[in-house]
Amino acid sequence: MRWSKGGSEGERGYHHGNLKEALVRAALALIAEKGPAGFTFADAARWAGVSPAAPYRHYRDREELLADVARRGFEQFEQRLVQAWNDGKPDPRTAFERLGKAYLAFARAEPAFYSAMFEAGIPSNATPELRAAGDRAFAVVRNACEALAALLPQGKRPPALMMALHIWALSHGIASLFARGDGAQRSLPMSPEDLLEAGVLVYLSGLGLHGS
Repeated sequence: MRWSKGGSEGERGYHHGNLKEALVRAALALIAEKGPAGFTFADAARWAGVSPAAPYRHYRDREELLADVARRGFEQFEQRLVQAWNDGKPDPRTAFERLGKAYLAFARAEPAFYSAMFEAGIPSNATPELRAAGDRAFAVVRNACEALAALLPQGKRPPALMMALHIWALSHGIASLFARGDGAQRSLPMSPEDLLEAGVLVYLSGLGLHGS
């Protein structure tokens, strides 16, 4: 989602009486401009074109607003991961490569959501909805790791949870450092996708998944 900066703050924000959606748009725009810690609840109200008291109709405070933004981000993230994994078709290894590319693509296309999800300092269990959305996104990676582990003999299969945590950490590190869609992106002498593919190849080879 990208928000236009044209027009007055009220024109940018509060449309059709939907205050909650206007506040989410405001938060995303302000995150893009100032980072997740760079604005106040009053700033979000001002951007949305409403009074400072209006946001309290829907959110207890700024942290609850950010938690809702993060929850929405994880829901979009999950959808992209599910689509990329596609039930492991045509084979788990190929689908796993798509999964990694989808992770990086989300960080590149939705930096404000990504920042709210991972950099806003909001606890993952701030709300039950946020916790559930994050768990569902992680479950896609874990299920993919279970499918890959199943390619190995029964006695040589690593724990899928351990694999998922390693792959999540590797993907997140590369996405955060090199695949950002904002000014925080660092230069790299190769594409982030190539770096992630090489890292995953080394990791899976170490587990005995040699081109499976």
